[in-house]
Amino acid sequence: MTERDGNVGAESGDLAAAAKLRDAYARLRGELGKVIVGQDDVIEQLLAAMFAGGHCILEGVPGLAKTLMVSSLARCLSLSFNRIQFTPDLMPSDITGTEVITEDKATGQREFRFLPGPVFANVILADEINRTPPKTQAAMLEAMQEHQVTVGGETHRLAAPFFVLATQNPIEQEGTYPLPEAQQDRFMFKVYIDYPSYDEEYEIATRTTAVMDQDLEAVLGAEEIIELQGVVRKVPAAPAIVKYALELVRRTRPNEATAPDFVRKHVSWGAGPRAVQFLILGAKARAALRGAYHVSTADIRALAGPVLRHRVVTNFAAQAEGYSADRLIVDLLAEVEPHAGGLLDDDRVNKAIDA
Repeated sequence: MTERDGNVGAESGDLAAAAKLRDAYARLRGELGKVIVGQDDVIEQLLAAMFAGGHCILEGVPGLAKTLMVSSLARCLSLSFNRIQFTPDLMPSDITGTEVITEDKATGQREFRFLPGPVFANVILADEINRTPPKTQAAMLEAMQEHQVTVGGETHRLAAPFFVLATQNPIEQEGTYPLPEAQQDRFMFKVYIDYPSYDEEYEIATRTTAVMDQDLEAVLGAEEIIELQGVVRKVPAAPAIVKYALELVRRTRPNEATAPDFVRKHVSWGAGPRAVQFLILGAKARAALRGAYHVSTADIRALAGPVLRHRVVTNFAAQAEGYSADRLIVDLLAEVEPHAGGLLDDDRVNKAIDA
């Protein structure tokens, strides 16, 4: 790491912290491998979001170990964990907490006392968040954005670190309330969980039908995670990398002069500035987890899907043709080539950027 980017120095403390994050990532994957088979990309994206200080939407059909993955991650990180099952009758106070009147038996004096809700934990699993009405969904917004809740005019801070992982079931839409775009934008990533491969499913079948030892070792504590979140922000991103991320995001907007024809045809609304921020932050976290000391175009391209898929609103023409946001992102990555001006004429620079 160098001083050139103004982000991080070459002090031994920074290098030691970066090595600690890389080693912790390897240990976390080893611990999670005791209970989770496969899903390497999903685990990497969840950890990248957490160390970047973001939140995730996790989408997949039932039975793909979404809840087990999150609860196991909380155990490996020695963090408090609460699961909130979202239902149509869930009220905002069921999440944030409420004020109750208590009486001092000695004096007979009554006063209001705040009872914290399940949102007061380090890791929150918002299970099937699209099954509760918008009023209750909105109760999560302040917690996610400001790391606090306001009840009865009084603000209550949430403990750090704070990580919300919301799940959605893509196959049952009757009686659901899709998250509005403004709330989806608060989530750093939207992560898809797919079916396991044949070998992975065989391993799942043999493991879960035998006696299982699920003792997981805590790898990091809350204070260490907060420290490593600071390390992630110090990972340098060259101006060419930032411009590449910016160009990807801006080309998702149909009214942008540089937008490709397929974007103009299939997109109603493109991604906003928060997409650029999350794309760069997520790439910094991914680079640090992999032991790199700078962000590469490979990090940006790997996270383009999770960052953009819930921020690009396709129109009726796209839906009629089956042209999804993910397909648009693939076409966009093919359209926008990494560039750094004349520097790309030097093969050494290409190797450094794409390392």
